[in-house]
Amino acid sequence: MFPDERLNDIVGSAYYVAPEVLHRSYGTEADVWSIGVIAYILLCGSRPFWARTESGIFRAVLKADPNFNEPPWPSLSPEAKDFVKRLLIKDPRKRMTAAQALCHPWIQSRNDAKVPLDILIFRLIKAYMRSSPLRKAALKALSKTLTPDELFYLREQFALLDPKNGSITLENIKTALMKNATDAMKESHMLDFLLSLNALQYRRMDFEEFCAAALSVHQLEAFDHWEQHARCAYELFEKDGNRAIVIEELASELGLGPSIPVHAVLNDWIRHTDGKLSFLGFVKLLRGPSSRAVAKAQ
Repeated sequence: MFPDERLNDIVGSAYYVAPEVLHRSYGTEADVWSIGVIAYILLCGSRPFWARTESGIFRAVLKADPNFNEPPWPSLSPEAKDFVKRLLIKDPRKRMTAAQALCHPWIQSRNDAKVPLDILIFRLIKAYMRSSPLRKAALKALSKTLTPDELFYLREQFALLDPKNGSITLENIKTALMKNATDAMKESHMLDFLLSLNALQYRRMDFEEFCAAALSVHQLEAFDHWEQHARCAYELFEKDGNRAIVIEELASELGLGPSIPVHAVLNDWIRHTDGKLSFLGFVKLLRGPSSRAVAKAQ
């Protein structure tokens, strides 16, 4: 299965099914959810989602939160609870990938697990290469606030791309993808996916830029310390990258078309006192332009 491919059949045992499967649009993230259910059961002996009927289980999966307050959870390590919590996040964009799970401190402290190449990083790098210079600057500021645990995962992924002289090129990515791709991936979207990264063929990416390109803003938002991450990043951005910007220029930076009412969409992104990006605008910029906000404004 290719990373951008979506499935829509409801399959699997009710207790282990991911929320997005019930919404009939899911990918490999659904398997990680199932691993989270199994880990929950192994640690406490009960199911995270339970009801007497299958439809009741499905409702619990969609609406309920796992219980981490009843015994034995209070006596388990914070790392164990964090591991399971990050696997059982309902939003698949914020959920850990399998490679990130193997990099989690709870796993690494007990077993020096071999970390596989995470296909997610290629999807993130593709989005980064298509981003505006302003968003790239914001992502670079955010990358400077990453914790040692978050950097461990990125260092492992960077090393798997076999960098030369501390940097990677499009050839590194091609080699890594072909080496780790399944036959189905090679036969379907591989060429198109590599073409989307063509902007890298004339330049090199060092580890610092790789961190900005390969970090997941959605996953960071799921952390308890996301607000601290974002505030620290904004302070760095204020010093190095923030400048006066008009709404039309911001719309152009974000690639918003002429049919979009940019003043309605972007008005609260800019600080009216000096015309610079506000903290709210900075956070929205990190996420990328919101299609939902655009649709609402239209």
